[in-house]
Formats: sequence, C-alpha cells, structure tokens
Amino acid sequence: MTSLPTYTIGICGFGTVGQGVWKHLTRARATIEARLGAKLVLARASVRDLKKVRGVKIPAAKLTADPLAIATDPKIDIVCELMGGTGLAREVTLAALARGKIVISANKALICAHGAEIFATARKHGGHFFFEASVAGGIPLIKALREGLVANRFTRIYGILNGTCNYILTQMEEHDAPYATVLADAKRLGYAEADESLDVDGWDTAHKAAVLAWLAHGMWVQPDRMIVEGISRITPADFKTAATLGYGIKLLAVITRDHATDELSVRVQPTLLPEGNVLANVSGVFNAVSVTGDVVGTTLYIGRGAGQDATASAVISDIGDAVALLRHGKGAHHMGDDAPLCSDCRLAPPERIRGRYYVRLSVKDQPGVLARVASVMAKHHVSIASVIQTPSERAGAASLVLTTHESDERAIRATLKNLGGLASVLEEPVLLRIGDFND
Repeated sequence: MTSLPTYTIGICGFGTVGQGVWKHLTRARATIEARLGAKLVLARASVRDLKKVRGVKIPAAKLTADPLAIATDPKIDIVCELMGGTGLAREVTLAALARGKIVISANKALICAHGAEIFATARKHGGHFFFEASVAGGIPLIKALREGLVANRFTRIYGILNGTCNYILTQMEEHDAPYATVLADAKRLGYAEADESLDVDGWDTAHKAAVLAWLAHGMWVQPDRMIVEGISRITPADFKTAATLGYGIKLLAVITRDHATDELSVRVQPTLLPEGNVLANVSGVFNAVSVTGDVVGTTLYIGRGAGQDATASAVISDIGDAVALLRHGKGAHHMGDDAPLCSDCRLAPPERIRGRYYVRLSVKDQPGVLARVASVMAKHHVSIASVIQTPSERAGAASLVLTTHESDERAIRATLKNLGGLASVLEEPVLLRIGDFND
C-alpha cells in the first residue's frame, strides 16, 4: 500500500477561529485525510498568553508565544494566519510567503490594507495565499467568484456581509426596539464587540467589499475611497415607514461595474430592499450575497457569515486546496499569479452613481416647511416621489420622510447639505438608498 504524503500545519493565533480549526481538524482528521489523500499534522499554534486556559485542549509543547517562529519554521508547509490586525499579521504573512510557504488567512482588514504587497511577495518567492474565510464566513463565495463563475464578467455584486449589523437590524424590526437597546443586547450575547464601531459604522463590511471588488474586477479600492455609511441613526420608525412603502432595511455592500465605460463603484450603505427580494428576508447573524454575471445571470449565496464553526469550515476548505496544490501543483485556484482584470478601470464619479433615495428629516411642525424643503430639492434637480409626515417624539417637531425619483450621489449630497442648513430642519438629515436591483 502506498503511504500518503504528510503536510504540516501551523496556526498563528489561537482565538475563536484558531481553536475551531484545531478542534475540527482533530475531530474529523480521518475523514478529511481520506478526502484529501494526505496526512495532516497539526504542528504548533501561537498564543499571546501561554498560561491562559482555553476551551480547546492542546499539548503545552505545541504552543509558542512567537508566531514568527511558526512562519519561518522550515518543517511547516501551511501557515494559518488567524491573529487579526494588520501589524504583526502582515509580518507573519510576508515572512511565510518569502519562504515559499502557503498562507491561509481569515483577515479581511489585512488583505484590504496590504493585498497588493502580499500577492507580489507570493509571486516573487513561489508562495501562495488563500483567503476564503475572509469574506462571508462559511459561504464559499470566493471559490464561486474565482472558480465556479470564471466565465463571467460581473456587473453587480451586493450583499449582507456583517452578521452583527444584520442581527441588530433584524431585532429592531421584529421587536420595534431602539438601536441602543438592541446594541447592548448584541454585546451581551457576544454578537457585537465592546467597541462596536468597526461593525456598525460599516468599516468591516467595507474591508470585505474591497476584497470582493479585487476578486471580481482586479482593482484595489480602499475604504476611504468608498461611500461608507453605518446603521446607528436608523430608528424603529424607519422600519415602519419602509414597511409602509413595501421595503425592509439591510446594510449592504454594493459593487457595480459599467463595462461599457469601465467605471467601478464600491459602496457600503443602509438600503431599502423590496419585501420580495430574497436578501430582504435574511435575518439574524446570517450573510447573503447576490452575484450577477454576464453569462450565468444572478446567483445567490446564503449562510452563516461569522462564528467559530463557519469560519473554521472556510479555513479548512483552504487547507484542502493547499494540500491539492502541494500534491499536484494544481487542483486549486490559488492567488498571486493573476494578471489585473481591470487595468483600465476607474472609480465612477459621484454624478455617475445613480439611484433612488429615502430622506428622513426632523423638522419644525409649522406651515411652509415642506415648501422650503421641496424648493431645496428642486434647486438640485432631485425629484420627490412621495412624502410621508408623522408625529415626532420631540415636542413641536414632525418627522418628514421623502422618497425620490432617480438621482445621483452628487446631487443628493448637495441637497442634504442645503437641507441641513435650513432653520426649520432640527437634526442632520438621515439618508438611506432604495435598492431596486430587480433580482
């Protein structure tokens, strides 16, 4: 009987995901090895605190406080970078790739900030970089884009990429609960971090959108060049008004490309989705992504976007691809050798990003306010489609919700700036997009 080849794995970072990878590789080792046709050895794991008690037991001899020792160990074939952050994680990743190793990462912030450098290092030294777990957790979205949909040019990708925000919005809608109350509950349940800003302000989603934009179009778009808006100003009243209009509200990443002009748009924004849209009905901590290609049409991907098991599943999937690459030099679509897909691509200017809008204003409850608001909107050629006025919790005030016909980002931004300067407008206007994706 021919003996199976053996490959050695090191895990840098032994938090929730690292422990999940170790746990599931240990539990299902025989099945995984039979599927891969190779033996897997869990060699070492790096931790910040060697004395900390962890839920997953690991021999003390296999622990180290130095992740670089794992990255540079010539006996380790596959390095799993599961630390998070962009400092030490970058050092570890580049050190391993410089030695021709395969690196597997779940770190979307690292890829967003240093992706070009990482892939260049992999090309230069014969290393390879896999990152299925960096976007949408357990959903095999990256493999779908790079392998299953390779025949396609992508016109639009949009989706729910942050489970924390989706949980908060779901709870607000279902229980008519204010944002602050639901956020506190999400923290208690472990769905939100102590500092929630990365999630609720849209930056986590923006990092993932940057990865997807590069995968689909070969262009790195940093979050500071995107439209990025969060969910903290959404109220239960917005859900009621949206329902009256036939919509739900989700935080979406939206990536569109006009192949005729080669203009790319990447944005993160709370969006009204028609109640019949599949993503409008994705609740809780789940993620969902719609991908439209010119050959296949529209495909949908739904599943758990975070958590130990979902993310570990994606990391182990990459380990399987890494083993196929080590055994055969093929069998996996690995990153680092790809030519740019969008060498002539450019970001669409604001006036080329078109859509319909939902604007909520807190205004003085007095005659003539609507006329002044309408005058400002007309000045910027933003046409009003509907108006809903409801009482405000604030004494002497009213809530004014306007939806628009199709306009563009430059016009709506100028409109909001002028509206915010009116004496009759009491708070900064709230802007939501209306997602008419026709899926």
